Amino acid sequence: MSDTTDTQYGDQAFRNKEPHGRWPEMTYGGALSFLRRRYSRDLNGVDVAVSGVPFDNAVTNRPGARLGPRAIRAASVQLAELKSFPFGFDPFDTLSVVDYGDCFVDPHEPSTVISSITDHISGILDKDVFPLSFGGDHFVTYPILRAIAEKHGPVSLLHFDAHCDTWDDDGTRFDHGSMFLRAKREGLISVETSCQVGIRTANDTDHGFEILTAPWVHRNGPEACIDAIRERVGNTKTYLTFDIDCLDPAFAPGTGTPVPGGLSSAQALTIIRALGDLNLVGADVVEVSPAYDVSEVTALSAASIAHDILCLLALRKGAKPVPIGKL
Repeated sequence: MSDTTDTQYGDQAFRNKEPHGRWPEMTYGGALSFLRRRYSRDLNGVDVAVSGVPFDNAVTNRPGARLGPRAIRAASVQLAELKSFPFGFDPFDTLSVVDYGDCFVDPHEPSTVISSITDHISGILDKDVFPLSFGGDHFVTYPILRAIAEKHGPVSLLHFDAHCDTWDDDGTRFDHGSMFLRAKREGLISVETSCQVGIRTANDTDHGFEILTAPWVHRNGPEACIDAIRERVGNTKTYLTFDIDCLDPAFAPGTGTPVPGGLSSAQALTIIRALGDLNLVGADVVEVSPAYDVSEVTALSAASIAHDILCLLALRKGAKPVPIGKL
């Protein structure tokens, strides 16, 4: 664009009609969407639909993750300014991404919650669009997996978390600590090719998951973790779920169930950025509770993880890295 007046720039979340590229924006102003992508429910020609799932009635400790999608969008403004680090490309030159808005979840009708979330994601998958979702507490991944499995069959689960989320489940409870055992029992995931990273809470059994605990990652380093994930998951269809409490509370205080001893943001980003060869079919970032955050550090980490997931998808679609400096 040759004209820099406000008739050309700003508020691209609702003014820009183009599927690719981006406009200059003030980081401190303008309509908020994730990475300033345009809001749209029109998925024709779209590669990725970003949406929030503002539900946190399944928490066991501190609430507030229903406000997570809003916080992640707000924290993403700086990431929308420049080309992506360390990839060196603009993912939106290759990837068409829209902010699909939020799933409407009625907290006063608990019997509708699961179906509302599943139907929301199914509407995206029906258009062969990749769903990138923001929680909400981690229970929201269960209804998302129902939609994913309906589309793709049982998938591998790549699960970053402080908690295994496979404690006892009765098949009906709303509990963000048991839904992956339910997902296993319902055949939504294939545990034989699934991996949990960053775990630092106890359970009596691993339920067949490969578990890379936080101490193991600290001791062996991100590269060993990357190798173990690739070996376990292979080229299977994989759903990536990142509970922000996988990070140590020093890097993510704004979450409902913080556990000391977790991954640093640098470790987590190093691992995520190396997973471009995985066959991802969906992803989420959950459990950001902004009331407990400090200077947006938790939301910034969540936005960065989600941003880098988009960069992985851009790589798979043909984007060429142009790194600067020694990596």
